[in-house]
Amino acid sequence: MVNRLQRQWQNGGWLSTALTPLGGLYGGAMWLRRALYRWHWRQPETLPLPVVVVGNLTVGGSGKTPLVIALVEALLAAGRRPAVVSRGYGRTSRGLQVVSAGDGRRIPAAESGDEPALLADRLPVPVVVAADRGAAVREAAALGADCVVADDGFQRLSLPRERAFLVVDGQRGFGNGRCLPAGPLREPLSALGEADAVVINGGEAPEGLAPQMHMTLAPRALVDIQGRAADQPLAWLQGRRVHAAAGIGDPERFFDTLAQAGAQVVRHAFADHHAYGASDLVLPDDAPLVVTEKDAVKMRELGVTGWALRVDAQLRPDPSPWLADLPGAPGSGVS
Repeated sequence: MVNRLQRQWQNGGWLSTALTPLGGLYGGAMWLRRALYRWHWRQPETLPLPVVVVGNLTVGGSGKTPLVIALVEALLAAGRRPAVVSRGYGRTSRGLQVVSAGDGRRIPAAESGDEPALLADRLPVPVVVAADRGAAVREAAALGADCVVADDGFQRLSLPRERAFLVVDGQRGFGNGRCLPAGPLREPLSALGEADAVVINGGEAPEGLAPQMHMTLAPRALVDIQGRAADQPLAWLQGRRVHAAAGIGDPERFFDTLAQAGAQVVRHAFADHHAYGASDLVLPDDAPLVVTEKDAVKMRELGVTGWALRVDAQLRPDPSPWLADLPGAPGSGVS
């Protein structure tokens, strides 16, 4: 039933239609919640650092994490000292956790969440997880950051934001356009107006939407999951039969990327944020395993061998102008 409903989130159907009144109630509540902040009846908390939020309007993966990496790298290139804060979805730990102080990951992926673990592995900046995002920002300040990028912070309205980037999946768009549980929307489409930049990830923008930025995910290399072997170029996939495993929001996009690189793909799809066990990765033959970077951070700790596909976000136009005048930017005169 759940799988059927998720399919109808994209194209509609009787079950989605039956749930439309509930979706209307949920969407109305989310609209009112945002309106209370817009009308200043509720106020974001006061925090010591400027915050850039990255989020989306739909459930499931849309490309937030690659965009977070790209924005952090742009801030580093501009001479800033960014940190990343996140809720740490799916983690087994409680409270505030410093995943990295900027010098490498300190805790297992299970305790940080898979996406913060990936960010800590990829970026030389502090990464802090907490349900209380304000507390995470204050900890980032204590760790020496001068600004913060908040992964999946668009709906966290108590978190003040100097910039808001909203990612839209260019292949799936907004699905049937209905709010949960009748559709994939986490809040009504009117929230698009709260974003400083709408970023289309692949494909085309939904009809009527004029994005400020386009993002493509460019495969770069294959990285040994255990970090023991040298990277392999994409050409290594050409004509090679591989087992591909993905526990992300859209596994088919990952599988298609491998196929476009010339691989013969045996597909193993799992739910987003899947907690892998040994039985999940028993393969019927000796064809190599290829996974996403997000899955690799968990598989590394299980001793799984194989390859992770490293991808980089390519943004058009450059996001630097959206970040240049953050408070405290070098040369701005703001401290």
